[in-house]
Amino acid sequence: MPHPPLALRQQLASTPGLSRRAILSALLLSPWLLKRAHAQVLQPVDSGGPSSVQLAKPWPAGRSPQGFWVSEKFDGVRAIWDGRVMRFRSGRLIAAPAWFMSALPRVALDGELWIGRGAFDRLSGVVRQIEPDDEAWRAVKYLVFDAPGHAAPFAQRVAFVQSTLAQAQQPWLMTVEQREVNDNRALQAMLQETVRQGGEGLMLHRADALWQPGRTDALFKLKPELDEEGLVVGHQPGKGRLLGMTGALLVQMPSGQRFALGSGLSDAQRRNPPPVGAWVTYRYRDRTPLGLPRFASFLRVREAE
Repeated sequence: MPHPPLALRQQLASTPGLSRRAILSALLLSPWLLKRAHAQVLQPVDSGGPSSVQLAKPWPAGRSPQGFWVSEKFDGVRAIWDGRVMRFRSGRLIAAPAWFMSALPRVALDGELWIGRGAFDRLSGVVRQIEPDDEAWRAVKYLVFDAPGHAAPFAQRVAFVQSTLAQAQQPWLMTVEQREVNDNRALQAMLQETVRQGGEGLMLHRADALWQPGRTDALFKLKPELDEEGLVVGHQPGKGRLLGMTGALLVQMPSGQRFALGSGLSDAQRRNPPPVGAWVTYRYRDRTPLGLPRFASFLRVREAE
């Protein structure tokens, strides 16, 4: 059996209150403990839990975009590649075809799986299958906007992504285009043109910011209408024409506040509403003084991941 490190033996010997028996036990167990700790450090953990991602905040009205890089906000499915496997934002594995996975570089990437503007439902049906449909995946692009494992400011991470993906030489593996915008007028013009062409909005990322998980002041989203996700905690019965159907969903916001969400639901959704416990996405214009969404409208159910 290998001897415990000298530093550990000296530390135990100099620790007051330890009996000879306790010191002997610690010395005998230390090689096993060290080996176990070393194995735990080297062994990758696949917990299946939520992946660490950067999350955007709403863009403050009137703020200057100087110092930020601006890109289109794609209405796709967030996909995090760690160099080995691809996951949804929740941490669940994405079942992509082998040819898709094998072509990805062995570095961490963050991006969106995307088919095209206005094609979210079609895309969702493809990428959430347990067994991948090889032919359907041929239409899917991976639009990469960041390299989480690269310790550099965002501007340098973008350059790293561009050079890395260029080496892969795959037409469906693309770097998200980033632009510098000098003032609010130009930013609003870019937003209007993006939306006119069917885009969802814009993302703004501070060029000098290092990567960090969670909501950060380095990353923002700008859309004509704001959106948010809430938890369905109940159903309110319909009246009049909607008698016998769901009149509104009772939705709990991330803040814990609740409100009735009825606008935007189709008759089919009212007859078979999202169940209690489902997460839904809704759009709204602004907030009331109490913090509730004003003119909220149901957009879609967030698919389980």
